[in-house]
Formats: sequence, structure tokens, C-alpha cells
Amino acid sequence: MLCRLLQLYVGLCLYGISTGMFIRANLGADPWDVFHLGVGNVFSLDIGTVMIITGALVLLLWIPIRQRPGLGTISNVIVLGLAANATMAVLSTPDALWLKAGLMMMAVVLNALATGMYIGAGFGPGPRDGLMTGIHARTGWSLRLIRTSIELTVLIIGYLLGGSVGIGTLVYALAIGPLIQLCLPWFRVQPASRPVVQKAKVLS
Repeated sequence: MLCRLLQLYVGLCLYGISTGMFIRANLGADPWDVFHLGVGNVFSLDIGTVMIITGALVLLLWIPIRQRPGLGTISNVIVLGLAANATMAVLSTPDALWLKAGLMMMAVVLNALATGMYIGAGFGPGPRDGLMTGIHARTGWSLRLIRTSIELTVLIIGYLLGGSVGIGTLVYALAIGPLIQLCLPWFRVQPASRPVVQKAKVLS
């Protein structure tokens, strides 16, 4: 249990760090962070605060689809925003394009590793992923359709609100799925196997 908890919180912290790195690269954010940046731009809020508020509001959408949050879900809401803010407080945007590109690529890879860690720990999905799986369970619609629809919606809203869209947005969209698929098996916690109890034969 302790190892799983450690994996969960390290993964969540690394996810928040990757978010801060991605934004500091200033080459476009992933769809949800385009939305977070857009909302922050309108209401003059930092990215971490917007992430926390958005995560909490998305959790409210779990109620009609009867999803139940786990420890990982609640922790996701809080830790990601705090880690993203801490990262952006100590990291500035590089001047050179090649440094920006390198920072962006490191952020994408770190994001995939972090996702594999916190999901693999088995304490429940994040609010946004849980919304997707909950809608799928209630409607039977394909996960690909639901995820694409949600991310396109938040991307468009975020862009209209002034969020950052660029080459990084496209790189993330193309790379994150295969990278998570690669990383997740490394961190998936296998349930402990129960010892096989053999019944003693009664000799007559």
C-alpha cells in the first residue's frame, strides 16, 4: 500500500511539473491547459488555481453519471495545480527556439510517465478521465468519440478565451496516446496473488 501511495503522489507531482514545463515552453498547450490558460486569462487567475477549480467542477459532473471518486481522484484535483504553480514559479520561458522545443518534448514524455504512474497506482482516475469513462458507461458511446468531443470542446473554448494554441498542442495530441500506452504497463500495480489452499483429502 505504501509503495502504491508513493507512486500515486510522485506521479501526480510529476504531472503538475510537466504541465508547468509545457506552458513555459510557450509553443502551445494541451487541450485542457489551453482551457485553463483561457479561463485564467479572463479571470486573472494563475494556472494552478484554475486547474484546481476546474477539477472540482468536473467532479460535480460525476454526480448524474454516478461515478465515485477515489483517493487518486481527489488528490488529482489538488496536487496537479499546486505542482504546476510551483514549477512555473522557478522556471522561465527559454529564449532560443531549440530550448523551447526541447522543454516541450521533455514535458510530453514526463507527462506520459506521470500518467502511467498515477493511473497504474490504482487509486481511481482523475476528474477528466473519470468523466469520460462515466459517460461511456452510461451511454455506450465509444471512448474515442467521447474523449475527442470533450477535448475539442475545451480546446475551442480555451482558444476563444485566449489560451495558447500552437505546434505543442499538435505534438501533444499525436504523441501522448502512444506514449501512455507504452508507459502504463511499467507502473501498473498487480494485485497480490492469494495462496492456493489445497483441501486435505479425508482418508476413510
